[in-house]
Amino acid sequence: MSERSPTFRVHVGGPLACFTRPEFKVERVSYEVLTPSAARGILEAIHWKPAIRWVVTRIHVLSPIKFIGFRRNEVNSRVSVTNILQAMKGTLFPSYFADEDRAQRNTVALRDVEYVIEAHFVRGEKWHDNDNVPKHADIFARRLEKGQTFHQPYLGCREFAASVEPADGPLKCRLPAEQRNKDLGWLLHDMEFGPPIRPRFFRARLEEGVIDIPPFEDAIGVISSGAGGKT
Repeated sequence: MSERSPTFRVHVGGPLACFTRPEFKVERVSYEVLTPSAARGILEAIHWKPAIRWVVTRIHVLSPIKFIGFRRNEVNSRVSVTNILQAMKGTLFPSYFADEDRAQRNTVALRDVEYVIEAHFVRGEKWHDNDNVPKHADIFARRLEKGQTFHQPYLGCREFAASVEPADGPLKCRLPAEQRNKDLGWLLHDMEFGPPIRPRFFRARLEEGVIDIPPFEDAIGVISSGAGGKT
């Protein structure tokens, strides 16, 4: 039995996207392109089970890289996991009013984005005897074709909805000449779900509008100061 699925090509796009750089602590500033972790989230919105693990291998950047800046209202506080678990057990907490905890923050986002994700899945840690690669591959292909998702796919932030469809036929890259081949610097690959939980990065480069994604095991957990600052 094959250990991995065939490669799928998924076309995604939307009017706004924000793949937030982790080095900016308060304001949201997007990377120039879709990150592998965001691509994985889109694939999991279509089909995900504990039995499989998605592996993104290539990202095609089809539309020109354009930024837009605006302000958004965001809340300052975060709900802790501990409070949620206690609330599930019946613990009462003081009322929360978002209007009293709101602040305006700048966002530097991408606009009019369009990508094609190339990816496959492999066996996950919870693979069972009744699981098989052709079954999950057929489910994903059928759901993608019909536009079925477990939740609305999004482009970095949940309010930036993504359109998703199969990428059939030849791809048309509309990147201008100065954007087709460029060093994108350190790009977030994905999260290493520990313990501890930490991000992993890789050195990304556009080659004729295409980013080749290295294996997750080759990504690094800490960027040294000599490579552009510690993250």
